[in-house]
Amino acid sequence: MAEILKRNKALAVNPLKASQPIGASLAFLGINKAIPMLHGSQGCTAFGKVYFVRHFREPIPLQTTAMDQVSTVMSADENVIEGLRAICEKSKPALIGLPTTGLSETQGTDIKRLVRDFYAAHPEYAHIPVVPVNTPDFTGCLESGYALAVKAVFETLLPTIAPPPASGGAVGKRKKQINILAGSFLTPGDIEHIKELVEAFGLRPLVLPDIADSLDGHLTEQESSPLTLGGTPVGEIASMGESIATLVLGDSLNEAADVLQARTGVPDYRFASLMGLDAVDSFVAALAEISGKPVPEKIERQRAQLQDAMVDAHFMLGFARVAIAADPDLLYGFARLVAEMGGEVVAAVAPARANILSEVTADKVAIGDLEDLETAARSQHAQLVISNSHAVETARRLGVPLLRAGFPQYDLLGGYQRLWVGYRGTRQTLFDLANLLVEHGQHEPAPYVSIYNQRSGEVRATSAAGSTH
Repeated sequence: MAEILKRNKALAVNPLKASQPIGASLAFLGINKAIPMLHGSQGCTAFGKVYFVRHFREPIPLQTTAMDQVSTVMSADENVIEGLRAICEKSKPALIGLPTTGLSETQGTDIKRLVRDFYAAHPEYAHIPVVPVNTPDFTGCLESGYALAVKAVFETLLPTIAPPPASGGAVGKRKKQINILAGSFLTPGDIEHIKELVEAFGLRPLVLPDIADSLDGHLTEQESSPLTLGGTPVGEIASMGESIATLVLGDSLNEAADVLQARTGVPDYRFASLMGLDAVDSFVAALAEISGKPVPEKIERQRAQLQDAMVDAHFMLGFARVAIAADPDLLYGFARLVAEMGGEVVAAVAPARANILSEVTADKVAIGDLEDLETAARSQHAQLVISNSHAVETARRLGVPLLRAGFPQYDLLGGYQRLWVGYRGTRQTLFDLANLLVEHGQHEPAPYVSIYNQRSGEVRATSAAGSTH
């Protein structure tokens, strides 16, 4: 188990994390015809919107309650109620996400009470669900805010029920539907590939949140929209209780999965990562068990291709010294993959605490920022850094290559769509890691030649040269 090092600074010198409100907004952006409205100042929302636009390179629907100096001191309750009314009247969304920010949390806003007050004042909008979630940006990170939003969706949209009966109630009514709770570490490309894997077993995936459908970078006939285009339909969320199983992807979603399981009785399978041979084997085995079908030949071939890639790349990745800075789920996945290939994670940094950090394959995991990563990586002679685009200068000062992963990626076209998971994604990740090391001077080890063979080798070379004359 990794030792967790507490944050030892009063400030972030070179920030790593993205905030909880951004994570919650990302989760709501994976729901069809939805819109997040952050309860805070205009600057809080504008800053998050810049992050999203630079990462996804798409227009992002995001609203704010626009707290100013007066409403911050006196009361911003009316800002929330009027903001919800305006969105319902003008945009007619299928769902409104209502995350808080550091400003409204410091003020002490009771966000759930404000939602009740809104419905009392405007009963004509009772059919539009509003999902309140407390996500102060002075604690947690993108991953935790995302997980809180998914949990809040279940708490708002799924009715509280008594313990499910022994017969399972409605469980399994939709005999081929399985729920997939997609963690924040998954890209649109990852989720699209996961859907393909599920469909290969004759199953129908119902993904929440489904950013592969809303943020995958596709052109539409509409020039712009105040709501998300694509994602999980709100009406489908209620049908999750009729699925035959739930696949939980990411340790951070365990609490949300607990709520779903308690309210529906649908059995679940939980996976902390989908990177690496063992992790993907477990996922594919679960699909075979749920569907009752053998593993398709296409997937068997992808597994064999990954095995071949592991053989090819282990000369470069074996004993490689890697530094990783990422949100906990992503950090765990990469650390496990590096260890699986015989490498060593010599520096690991996460922006916030999480249960999965104790399972990271590293001696120590620091809760900190990119300055902490740089210090540890330099002292441990790291050969490669894995982190988001904020770490570009860190890698440059260390003189080592950077593999961009996580959020945000603003200096790499298509980084948001990158496939990391499954046999195919893991295979490409190994190739990229090995190529980065080779390009920066880390080559395959030279073959060993015994001193006793050197003389005989020279004789053979001379004889061969003489035989040509």
